[in-house]
Amino acid sequence: RGCLFIGGNSHALAFAAIALFHTGPHGFPCLTAATPVTMGAKKNKSGESIGQKLALVMKSGKYTLGYKSTLKTLRSGKAKLVILSSNTPPLRKSEIEYYALLSKTLVEHFKGDNATLGTACGRLFGVGALTITDAGDSDIIRSLTQE
Repeated sequence: RGCLFIGGNSHALAFAAIALFHTGPHGFPCLTAATPVTMGAKKNKSGESIGQKLALVMKSGKYTLGYKSTLKTLRSGKAKLVILSSNTPPLRKSEIEYYALLSKTLVEHFKGDNATLGTACGRLFGVGALTITDAGDSDIIRSLTQE
């Protein structure tokens, strides 16, 4: 029977667990994980989460990753949507929001941290800021403006 160690640094998945506590092989209390639930899986009316729409943007659209390239894209006026992770530092977040306000760009606050946003983008590293310049086949911009 698998055991999930409580503690440590687990970024990729948050586990919705059934209350089945037992002592694991290492002697610490554990809980048995039931189903993995991704952070930031906010569903819209069509049933797609932001993560699924991001995956479609990564395949068919144009985007930039990172703080510096987000500022450059906002200054040039090419940005259509900016997505910020939940643990982006407040000063950076306010600076990006200010530039987005000046360029009339939509800003979305992702529910997960930078590692979860990076995973949603298909990357193995954390992403604090993501700018979408062309959504491609995805309707992420239209769905976020309707909310």
